[in-house]
Amino acid sequence: MAAWGERLAGVRGVLLDISGVLYDGGEGGGAAIAGSVEAVARLKRSRLRVRFCTNESQKSRGDLVRLLRRLGFDISEGEVTAPAPATCLILKERGLRPHLLVHDGVRSEFGQIDTSNPNCVVIADAGEGFYYQNMNKAFQVLMELEKPVLFSLGKGRYYKETSGLMLDVGPYMKALEYACGIKAEVVGKPSPEFFKSALREMGVDASQAVMIGDDIVGDVGGAQRCGIRALQVRTGKFRPSDEHHPEVKADGYVDNLAEAVDLLLQHADQ
Repeated sequence: MAAWGERLAGVRGVLLDISGVLYDGGEGGGAAIAGSVEAVARLKRSRLRVRFCTNESQKSRGDLVRLLRRLGFDISEGEVTAPAPATCLILKERGLRPHLLVHDGVRSEFGQIDTSNPNCVVIADAGEGFYYQNMNKAFQVLMELEKPVLFSLGKGRYYKETSGLMLDVGPYMKALEYACGIKAEVVGKPSPEFFKSALREMGVDASQAVMIGDDIVGDVGGAQRCGIRALQVRTGKFRPSDEHHPEVKADGYVDNLAEAVDLLLQHADQ
C-alpha cells in the first residue's frame, strides 16, 4: 500500500460519518468515542473543509445535532447531510405521498409531506417499530400499487450502540424487496447521489475529498465508487474481517478518528 503522503495528497475536504466514528448511541444519548471531540475541533481549525455525512434515521437532523453538541462536538445543522431531508425533497419533486415506516424520532422531518392516500413507502431505522403489523402494512401498501415505489433511508446491515450491535434498516428493506418483487431506491450511503450532494454542499471535487467511516461497504465502498478516497476506523461497527473484505479495500485503516486526523493534518493539502 502506498505511503500516507501519497494516499492523502491533494485532500481539501473531509466527509465524516457520525455513528461509530464520532460517538456510539445508547442509553442517555450515548457516548463520544475517545478523542473524537478534539479531532473534530482540530479539523475545523485547519484549512480542510468538513462535512458530516450520516445515515442516521432515528433522529431528526436537529435532534442529532443537539445530542452531538451536548457531547461536546462543534457542529451545526447546516453542516450535516442526512437522508430524511433528502428524501423529502425527492417526494416533493415527484409528487409522492408516502406511507411512513419510520422511527417516531425522525417523523417530524416529514411534517410538511402529504401522507394521505399513499402511493409509495418510506422505510427507515424504525427500531422497536419493526414489528409484524407495521411491516405487513407497508407490504400491503406496496402490493396495492400498480407501480410500487419503496424508498429506504440507507441500507446498513447493523450499527453499534454502547450496549452492542443493533440491526439496521437494511434487513427490513430486503424483506420488503423480496416479498414485493421490487428494488428499493436508497437515499443515503452508499447511494452515489447522496455522496455527490455532500460534495456539492462542501464545495470540493470527489478527487479532493476523503471519507472517514466505520462501515466498509456503505462508507468506504460507497465513497470509492464516486471517486472519493476512504479510510475505515476501527471503532463503531468495525470488524477485523473488514480489512479482508472480498470486494472493498479501504485506502487506509486507522484505529480511530483522532489517528485519521493526525494523518490528514500531516499529509493533506494544507
